Amino acid sequence: MRISIIGSGYVGLVTGIGFAKLGNDVVFVDIDEEKVRKINEGVPPIYEEGLEELMRELRGKYRATTSYEDAILNSDVTFICVGTPSREDGSIDLKYIRSAAEGIGRALNKKDSYHLVVVKSTVVPGTTEEVVLPILEEYSGKKAPEDFGIAMNPEFLREGSALRDFFNPDRIVIGANDDKAKKILEELYSPLDAPKLFVDIKTAEMIKYASNAFLATKISFANEIGNICKRLGIDSWKVFEGVGLDHRISPHFFRSGIGFGGSCFPKDVKAIVRKAEELGEDPILLKAVLEVNKRQPLKLIELLKKHVPELKGKTVGVLGLAFKPNTDDVRETRAYVVVKRLLEEGANVVAYDPKAMENFRRMYPDVGERIAYAETAQEVLNSTDVILILTEWPEFEELDYSGKIVIDGRRVKNAEKTAEVYEGVCW
Repeated sequence: MRISIIGSGYVGLVTGIGFAKLGNDVVFVDIDEEKVRKINEGVPPIYEEGLEELMRELRGKYRATTSYEDAILNSDVTFICVGTPSREDGSIDLKYIRSAAEGIGRALNKKDSYHLVVVKSTVVPGTTEEVVLPILEEYSGKKAPEDFGIAMNPEFLREGSALRDFFNPDRIVIGANDDKAKKILEELYSPLDAPKLFVDIKTAEMIKYASNAFLATKISFANEIGNICKRLGIDSWKVFEGVGLDHRISPHFFRSGIGFGGSCFPKDVKAIVRKAEELGEDPILLKAVLEVNKRQPLKLIELLKKHVPELKGKTVGVLGLAFKPNTDDVRETRAYVVVKRLLEEGANVVAYDPKAMENFRRMYPDVGERIAYAETAQEVLNSTDVILILTEWPEFEELDYSGKIVIDGRRVKNAEKTAEVYEGVCW
């Protein structure tokens, strides 16, 4: 098929390159001319494991443009993959969704043949039909489903393993209210061997939120139990090894530490909480999930001050700034909370991350411009005797932490074995 992708961030770029690998022709649309230039040169504007190699392999099967008209008139299916950031009240900001729908609508006005528009961005239930669809109809002068189709196809890509997730999904959820849209997406995804769940549009939107809210709940639950285990001298990771063997529960996401970050879990839980409140519900469990996650990274500072009571003037090494390994994404990273508190306590911070340092400096200038950045992890160890581990990058397992005080938020085994003083946040 001929596919256009609106937005070339972590979701859009991986999705588009994935479809290109499956034999489709793909055109990306982005307002950022630098991103467009890089994509056309075969260079990913983000870091995702395996993406650069695949983009080189598929040169000629995809291209990028800033023109909606160029993309829509030369494709049959369009995926909206733009960001939906949080507002201060927790609700999602739909400005990028609205802009994309308007751009698509204007282009559809100049097209005679049927076109399918698929929302892949994470949006609260009702958004596709109540926001996107009316904008498309207004600017195209056409009516769905006769002149064009509308569908919702949530993404379940984990940053750091997004390409593997695209080609080996647990499930593919297709939200469509008419048979033509359903059949097109069924054909598009036919090369992928995974359960395909066909539901209405609003249900597809809710499946995404319910999935992320539940996974976030498992993490905060693990941290609550982990904090109790820490007080009792119990290794919470062993506890959850036993708990996870129950087939009704599974071991996934039972990794106690300093909490969850990234572009999905914090934003999505806040959004569903806000939506529930608008409907007159009080989602106390989900509010608690967020509150536990907010407090959890500061447990690391509490442990640090047991061994270094006075942080003022002390140099503290930080290993890891990305919210998780194998990505350069720092959105909602727990490292920001920790580094900010260290600076408030008067500490000097020297940090290293293999991929995320420039993003951290740019996204969090209030702290990013006030810390030193090392060129290697070993340089951090050479700079100080006090080390905080905030991201479980594999290379941190290769270090010798002898003579160091290590406060570990992510369970790096070699630090546990070699550090002079070792404290795990929940173990």
